[in-house]
Amino acid sequence: MTAADRLYFSDDDEANALLAREPLALLIGFVLDQQVTVQKAFSSPLELKRRLGSLDAAAIATLEPEELERVFAQKPALHRFPAAMARRTHELCDTLVSEYGGRAERVWLEASSGADLERRLLGLPGIGELKAGSILAVLGKRLGVRPPGWDEVAPAHPTLGDVDSPEALVAYQAAKRARKAARRAQSA
Repeated sequence: MTAADRLYFSDDDEANALLAREPLALLIGFVLDQQVTVQKAFSSPLELKRRLGSLDAAAIATLEPEELERVFAQKPALHRFPAAMARRTHELCDTLVSEYGGRAERVWLEASSGADLERRLLGLPGIGELKAGSILAVLGKRLGVRPPGWDEVAPAHPTLGDVDSPEALVAYQAAKRARKAARRAQSA
């Protein structure tokens, strides 16, 4: 499988290309993907790169947390909760530096199996079970990263890994809203 040259998670083509070629951008996008739209979460790594001059885990990890919070809070803010997400991004970068030499791609390139990749993803700050599943799907379906046993841990339900165009993102988001509404109706 050939790796995609862009991931259609934002409305900005440059941001979409960055997500596909820069592993740290992809992980930061997933960390930010809560309580904002998918488009906002995944366009923010490009804006963070613009504000910092580069997207480098070691450089981010060495910033004072308050400085990163200031960068996140600049207008327009990178997230609805800029201070909290700046701290989480800082924690992610700290972990990437201490465990992976600052190279986000090592999280998946050095995984010995699908289960090992899932464990590695779950060990990252800001990545829980659902996000780990979505990242597994994106890695396997869009970026061609499928360690042995990948199919045993990749989610069977629709995820961002199924999004291969701007139209597919719209359809994915509509289906997700419909599933949430159905769950709410069942529990009412």
